[in-house]
Amino acid sequence: MQMTNYKLQIKNFKVFGFGFPPRNLFAILFSLFTLLSFSQVTSEIDTTKIRVGEQINYKIKVETDSSSLVVFPEGQTFAPLEAVEALKIDTTKRDAKFLLSRIYKLTQFDSGSYTIPRQKIIIGDKPFFTDSLKVDVNTVTVDTTKQKLYDIKPIIEVDKSSSNWWLWLLAIILAIALIAFLLYWFIWRKKPLTEEEEIALLPPYDRAKLALKNLDESSHLQNNEMKEYYSELTFIIRKYLDEKVYDRALESTTDELISRLNLLKDANQIKLSKDDINNIETIFKRADLVKFAKSAPDVALAEIDRNTIDVEIDQVKQALPEPTEEEKLLDQKYKEEQERKKKRNKVLLTVGICVFLLIATFVGFGIKYGFGYVKDTIVGHESKELLEGDWVESAYGYPPVYIETPKVLKRVESPISDEVQDKMTMTTFVHGTMLDMFSIAINTTTLNVPKQEQQTEDTENPTFDLLKISEDTLKQFEEKGATDITVKRDQFITPNAAEGLRTFGTMDIRIPNTNYIENAKYVMLFFSNANVLQQIIITYPENDDYAEEMVKRIVDSIELNPDEQEAEE
Repeated sequence: MQMTNYKLQIKNFKVFGFGFPPRNLFAILFSLFTLLSFSQVTSEIDTTKIRVGEQINYKIKVETDSSSLVVFPEGQTFAPLEAVEALKIDTTKRDAKFLLSRIYKLTQFDSGSYTIPRQKIIIGDKPFFTDSLKVDVNTVTVDTTKQKLYDIKPIIEVDKSSSNWWLWLLAIILAIALIAFLLYWFIWRKKPLTEEEEIALLPPYDRAKLALKNLDESSHLQNNEMKEYYSELTFIIRKYLDEKVYDRALESTTDELISRLNLLKDANQIKLSKDDINNIETIFKRADLVKFAKSAPDVALAEIDRNTIDVEIDQVKQALPEPTEEEKLLDQKYKEEQERKKKRNKVLLTVGICVFLLIATFVGFGIKYGFGYVKDTIVGHESKELLEGDWVESAYGYPPVYIETPKVLKRVESPISDEVQDKMTMTTFVHGTMLDMFSIAINTTTLNVPKQEQQTEDTENPTFDLLKISEDTLKQFEEKGATDITVKRDQFITPNAAEGLRTFGTMDIRIPNTNYIENAKYVMLFFSNANVLQQIIITYPENDDYAEEMVKRIVDSIELNPDEQEAEE
C-alpha cells in the first residue's frame, strides 16, 4: 500500500464564510480528498513454500473509484519465477468503490529461495507498486523403497524439417549415372563387330579362302561379267601376297610382282616353285587382257583359273617360312601395345569428356549464381554452411529475447563474483568465441533490489547507462586482444517496437601465439528497463558476404516484449 503524506500549515481559514480551527479544517479537507480520489494496492500469495514445478497463486488486488483506468502487469515480469497463466480480472463493487483482483499462476523449476519483485500497477496516470514476496522452492524427495519406478518412456517421433536436399542429391546421382552410361556405351563397351570387321580380324590365309568362297557365290560367271570376275580373283591373291610376301603387291604391275617373286625364290626367302610362279603369272596376264584388251575367255577357263589361284594360295602358305619365336614375341608385343594404346586413348577421351563437363557445369552455375558462390559450395565455406543450415528460433533469458540463430546457443556460467550474487542474477547464452570470428552472445542481467530500498526515491526506478555499458564492453574486447576498434552508435528498434542502443564497427583480432591478425566486425545491441539489462553481442569476419547476410537475418529476427518493458519501467 502506498500512502501520500500531506503537510498543511494553516493558521486561519474560512469555508463559505465560516471559520474553522485548523484541526477541524484538516479533517474536512481529508474527507473531501478521500471522496474525490482513493486507490489502494495489495498483493498476496497462497503459499511461501512449494516444490519444484508446483504453482503458486499470486494475487493482486486494487481498490479504486470508477473513474480510474487500471493497468495490471503483463508477461514475464515475475522473474526469477515464471508466469504460467494470468487469469481474467475479477471486478467487485463495494459501495462507491470497485475492487479489482487478478490471479497469476507462477512456478520455478530450480530449487532455491527466490524473491518475487515488486509489480507496477498503473491507476489513472500514477504508478503504484506491490511489496516483494519471498518464495522457497524445495526439491522433491523420492523414497525409492516406496516409490514405484517405471520404465523409460519410448522415443517420440517428430516431423523432420522440410528440406529438399535429397532432391538435389538424387538429381546429382542421376546425372552422374547418365554420364557414366553414355561413356560406357560409346567408349568402353565392346561393340558387336560388323561382318566386315569380323572378316578383317581373320588371318590373311582365312580371309583369302573366304574371299574365294564369296566369289563362287557371286553371279559374275552367270552374267558373263569376266572383267569383274578376274579383277576380284587377282585382287584376292595380290592381297594375300601383299600381307605375307611382298608389301607392295597391290600397287605393282604384273611384271614387277613376278620379278619380285622370282627374286625372293632365288634368295631362298620363299620356297615357291617355278611352276607356281608361272601359274600366277599366266592368270595375271590373262586378267590384264580381260581388263584392258577386252578379252573374253570362256567360263570353263575362268573356273580353272579360280581353282589354280586356290591351289597357289595354299602353295604360298606352305612356302612361307615359319615365324621364329622372336617374331612371334614381337608380334605378341605389337598386339599388346596396340591394346594398351587403344585403352589409353579411351582413358584420355573419358577424362577429357569429364573435365569438359565439370568446366561447363562450373561456368554455367557460375554465370547464374556467381563464381565465388560455386567455388565456396564445392570447396566449402564455414559461414556459407551456417547460413544455409537449419536455423533455430528460440527465446533466451527472462524477460526472454526472441531470436533466430544458425546454431542453438548454450548456457554458460556467468562471471559474477560472490559479493554481487545477492544483488543481481545473470544468465548468458553463447555460440563460439571472439577468436572463432563468428560468435553470438546473449546476456540478461536482473537487479535484485532489496525490499528496504524499494521505498526510496533513488531506487524506485533504477536505470542502466547503456552508453557506459557499451564502453565497458569495448574495453573487454581490448582485454581479449582486439585493436584498432572503430565505433558507431545509433538507436535500434526491433520489429515489435522495443527500443535500444546499437553499437557497431570494425576491429582487428590477433590470433594467440601468432603474428596473424584477422579483420572482424561487431554488432552490440543493448536494451534496458527498470531493473533488467539485455545485451546481444555478435562478432563476425570482415569482407564475408555470407556472414553479413547471417548477421542481418539474426538482427532482423530479434524481438523483445514491449509490454513487459513498459510494465517494469
